[in-house]
Amino acid sequence: MSNSISLILPFPPSVNACWRNINGKTLISAKGRAFRASAIAAIYTQLRPRPRGITENVSVIVKMYPPTYHRRDIDNYLKAPFDALTHANIWKDDDQVKHADITWCEVVKGGRFEITINLLDSANAVA
Repeated sequence: MSNSISLILPFPPSVNACWRNINGKTLISAKGRAFRASAIAAIYTQLRPRPRGITENVSVIVKMYPPTYHRRDIDNYLKAPFDALTHANIWKDDDQVKHADITWCEVVKGGRFEITINLLDSANAVA
């Protein structure tokens, strides 16, 4: 991996909209599946050739540009894109994210989710 990977993804649905509990099983919702598919398509469009999955711990810088001025909880918008990055084999699992810098940015038409992934400095690594 080079020093970092930067990607622009669609604006994610809230974690509350991504999962459904059906008969005691937690399943990804239709909205969650649609986001995952569009996010993976965006990732593969931006990364050619596809990188090998990152195996080291990482830090991320996230900039979220919401599509509207609705109030949102910042922590409800990380799960879907992190899971999409896992499914796209950018990293092996989102448990490798050991540091996150997350910022709400201005409202933009359609919204977007920008992420920069950096290998975590091993001197600062956390087990």
